[in-house]
Amino acid sequence: MLKQRVITAVVLLLVLLPALFFHDPAPFSFLALLFMAAAAWEWARLNGYRLPASYLVGAVCGLICAGLWWAGWLTSTQPRLWLLTGAAWVLLGSWVLRAGVPAWGQLHRGFRLGLGLLALVLTWLAVAQARQIGTNFLLSVFALVWVADIGAYFAGRTWGGRLVSRKLAASISPGKSWEGVWGGMVAVLLLAWTWTRFDLWAQPAVPSFYSHLAERGVPFVVIACLFMAAMSVVGDLFESLVKRSAGVKDSSSLLPGHGGVLDRVDALLPSLPLAMMLYTF
Repeated sequence: MLKQRVITAVVLLLVLLPALFFHDPAPFSFLALLFMAAAAWEWARLNGYRLPASYLVGAVCGLICAGLWWAGWLTSTQPRLWLLTGAAWVLLGSWVLRAGVPAWGQLHRGFRLGLGLLALVLTWLAVAQARQIGTNFLLSVFALVWVADIGAYFAGRTWGGRLVSRKLAASISPGKSWEGVWGGMVAVLLLAWTWTRFDLWAQPAVPSFYSHLAERGVPFVVIACLFMAAMSVVGDLFESLVKRSAGVKDSSSLLPGHGGVLDRVDALLPSLPLAMMLYTF
């Protein structure tokens, strides 16, 4: 298993890193489109769709993304769209934490499919627009999600259950603790401070996400980073809820040793649109 994880990670890095740092945003946007199409296929399977319907859903996701690309949405800002998307994720996150797994299965299958498809398309659009802004900007948003996850893991392992006995969402993901969430938040704040200091020193052509936030003052940076860290947890919990409802451990086996595409991008589903919301406003 460890060997599979290492090989898969190396292959992904060899494919994604050159595209991420290439001067033209198009290659990375295209790769992100393929990943979202694969995630849509997984989403359809998790919600009870089999062949060939699940393949059709993946193709539809890819075509919608390509249509938005052709229509010029990658280079135009949509502040209202991102504000509505952010509000929807906050409401969805509240519902997920309160309703739990049984409520998800009671929703109509077509509604669940459409909800996931919309989330994946908007995530791709946010990724593509962020890459248009600049590599430093996009990478800083990716790093926020990664650092929040790492901080939550170590804080949860070290202090989980010692300060708050009640689990974060026991029916959805029994291993997650409030201490883990707080640890992830602290890690993100440290990341934001470090990256803004780096931007001041290196003077990159495109500032990071944190430097954009810093233009509105330190209190805004702190609140925005705490909010982003919390919503990355919501994305993780949302996918865990869907998998638990479907009775599976991984969204698929597309990435040997790592599960499926959705398993790797779940926290990005709310985080990237919310980053674009904060950027455009």
